[in-house]
Amino acid sequence: MTDTPAEHAATEEDDVFEQKSVRMAKRARLIDESASAADGPYPVSVAVTTTIPAIRTEYGDLEAGAETGVMAGVAGRIVFSRNTGKLCFASLQAGDGSRIQAMVSLAKVGDDSLARWKELVDLGDHVFVSGEIISSRRGELSIMVEDWHMAAKAILPLPNLHTELSEESRVRQRYLDLLVRDQARATVRARATVMKSLRQTFDGQDFLEVETPMLQVQPGGAAARPFVTHSNAFDTELFLRIAPELYLKRAVVGGIDRVFEINRNFRNEGADSTHSPEFAMLEAYQAYSDYNGIADLTQQLIQQAAIAVHGSTTVTWADGSEHDLGGDWSRISMYASLSEAAGREITPETSLSELTALAEANDVEIPEHATHGKLVEELWEHFVKQHLTAPTFVMDFPVDTSPLVRDHRSVAGVVEKWDLYVNGYELATGYSELVDPVIQRERFVEQAKLADRGDVEAMRIDEDFLRALEHGMPPTGGMGLGIDRLLMTLTGLGIRETILFPLVK
Repeated sequence: MTDTPAEHAATEEDDVFEQKSVRMAKRARLIDESASAADGPYPVSVAVTTTIPAIRTEYGDLEAGAETGVMAGVAGRIVFSRNTGKLCFASLQAGDGSRIQAMVSLAKVGDDSLARWKELVDLGDHVFVSGEIISSRRGELSIMVEDWHMAAKAILPLPNLHTELSEESRVRQRYLDLLVRDQARATVRARATVMKSLRQTFDGQDFLEVETPMLQVQPGGAAARPFVTHSNAFDTELFLRIAPELYLKRAVVGGIDRVFEINRNFRNEGADSTHSPEFAMLEAYQAYSDYNGIADLTQQLIQQAAIAVHGSTTVTWADGSEHDLGGDWSRISMYASLSEAAGREITPETSLSELTALAEANDVEIPEHATHGKLVEELWEHFVKQHLTAPTFVMDFPVDTSPLVRDHRSVAGVVEKWDLYVNGYELATGYSELVDPVIQRERFVEQAKLADRGDVEAMRIDEDFLRALEHGMPPTGGMGLGIDRLLMTLTGLGIRETILFPLVK
């Protein structure tokens, strides 16, 4: 008769409790027997002379049975242990996942030290070992231990290294995920590589990196519901920012012609495989450019990041599939692509009633406080979005959904905005920025009317931002790129996998 899932979980919990009790006793013994804090279960430091990755790099090709005569002191977490009488073996793992074998023999360490190893050391413990770098008779790179110390006693056991953690466990206990899964560590390193690449590309084009406020007296720069908080010091309502856009544009007004920021945004909205309430965002603004120039820059940023991570613009996902991000990416019109997919012409002049009828006929959800632009975008997502797997710039959006964007220079009723789609989701957005303060005020007023009708995502009138524009902002191209989604594009993972510690309920 097999255990039910609940009984199995209870058995596992009992086993963990028992192991914790045993390990707590070992911790107490280490404290009692230590001559000083340096000898206890949590010493302030250990005398490492090198690292496990460095030893593997220099001595990884040793022949079986070879001795180097080189002494080293290293530390790592025990992920495998085997005791065989007069000789004990342990695999020590470094933070990058590389390992080295520690061989603890009676001949080298003596009776007392070997006995203490057997009695006090468990899987998951951090230990320091010092001794000669050798290759075992089986050809495994090893330290022949002459001295060892506990570096940090683990009170809870490691998960089974041969059993895959559930997705929920990986997200909630990322520290365990990093310990046991190569892909988790690779994703963290890929993200760091991407950030470095983005900054190098910007630096090569004379952009300056800045930081703008996270706490704002009013949210702006995007159509999104904000998180609301309260400042005790100022006794006022504040908002976690939904976008840095309006502050970065102030910087352009102030003469920082090429500016970018990589930081967190917060939107009090749904969470799914492509959305997180807290996410990392890159925004950049380039004076005397437009949405075409900023599209070129965005393509360059992403392709350089792909090369930095994969060595090529052809990226290999975690599932082994390959995806080509190279070449010049397609640019299609939102209205033209929608018209073709829907089988009828749709233009900026198409009435709201016609769009509503088309939506109802195709079971497309009609958004609350529907406008021409909102319905066009909903219909476009229904008919077109899922077919865009290769990187594609979708150009020229409805004016009423883009209050911060300049009117198109030659097409009435649309603005110079693009969204970049890859694999069916939006990765980035870019504008020819609206710099006319009079028109910007008119757009804000229209947004305020939507807010009065109950649209919680509508923007508010930002008088300080308008005052900045009135001092003169040059023609500018701007873009926003989701860092988490960029990692999705480069790895094929879901958004919760690309964020080191995602928000979970």
